[in-house]
Amino acid sequence: MTIRDLLDQTSTGLLSNKVRTGLTMLGIVIGVASVIAMLAIGNGSSNTIQAKIESIGSNLVEVTPGAPRSVGTQVRASSGSAKTLTMDDVTAISSQIPDAEAVAASVTSREQVVAPGMNTNTSVIGVTPAYLTVRDVSVDTGTFFTDDQVTSLAKVAVLGPTTEADLFAADVDPIGQTIRINGNVFTVIGITTSKGGSAGNTTDDEIYIPLTVAQQYFIGNQYVSNISIEAKTSELVTNVQNEVTALLLQRHNISDPTKADFSTLNQSDILSTASSITGTMTALLAAIAGISLLVGGIGIMNMMLTTVTERTREIGLRKAIGAKKGDIRLQFLIESMMLTIIGGIIGIILGMTISWVLTITGMETADVSLVSVILAFGVSAIIGIVFGYYPAARASNLNPIEALRYE
Repeated sequence: MTIRDLLDQTSTGLLSNKVRTGLTMLGIVIGVASVIAMLAIGNGSSNTIQAKIESIGSNLVEVTPGAPRSVGTQVRASSGSAKTLTMDDVTAISSQIPDAEAVAASVTSREQVVAPGMNTNTSVIGVTPAYLTVRDVSVDTGTFFTDDQVTSLAKVAVLGPTTEADLFAADVDPIGQTIRINGNVFTVIGITTSKGGSAGNTTDDEIYIPLTVAQQYFIGNQYVSNISIEAKTSELVTNVQNEVTALLLQRHNISDPTKADFSTLNQSDILSTASSITGTMTALLAAIAGISLLVGGIGIMNMMLTTVTERTREIGLRKAIGAKKGDIRLQFLIESMMLTIIGGIIGIILGMTISWVLTITGMETADVSLVSVILAFGVSAIIGIVFGYYPAARASNLNPIEALRYE
């Protein structure tokens, strides 16, 4: 038999019952579309998280309060809840770590913010001016507060662009306006440049105030919740991290590093951890979507077994006039593969369309990769071979005499 003959017979077999063929193919379409869409969502989320981490600053080392053991107990406080870092630690790092370009301290609280006729609930971050450099924050309009304003406990605020939009009408210049943060009056002196990000995951929805003001009016103590250090070059990040760790252990009189009351993390560690988490989630999503491909494959096997039963007399007749086992097997195997290939192509188009719609509507950031398309299509083709082989082999092994007698 020629390839053309096989294709003609395959088309005739599949088109003889269009509804059944379409319903069988639907399982593969849904499976391939699901795999592509889930992988695209996973990739998009990974890219978004990576961009978010990189946007907080370059060559960054973070120091946060650790989890010290309570005296006389084996209970450890949750990471970040301890009060162990002070401005003296910040000053020591600035003066004793030569490879540090800039050092900034911060504290964060969630507060209700009120402007005339408007209000919002957002993150209020107490910082020092060095925060601009370390976290790659820039001011779009107005100014940022100075070291003198931090020292004098000046009640001034710099708004993120999202917070500005939440508190002031488009035709109102926020510079010089007053806002109330948890009942305390602040004067707006600047608006930061937008850094973008998805809803609920953006630095634009923040308010910056002097660190000392945040400590006195919102935190209620003189501790800091984060110290950010920018290394002079990317090659010095690990060295800076090690030097900061050694310095703080010495300052806190801790001889055993495993009992440190603080933790350090560099940007590479953060990216690696985030990539590991998103990679695991992407694989899980793909595995769940892949189940529908398996179900689609079972549907194909079921259809092909039914087709073999319906065409038993045809198989017997073809064998009686000289068709070989290989010809019969190849014919049914091609029919099975044709179902998965056509279904795979439709599924690819559907999956890419879903990803595109999710992205343009802002519901999710979906990034379709060539690898995911090849993977989904390849798996669907393999399913056609695997689940189509048994019905094809069964057809080829029919006894021609018994097949001709079949009613």
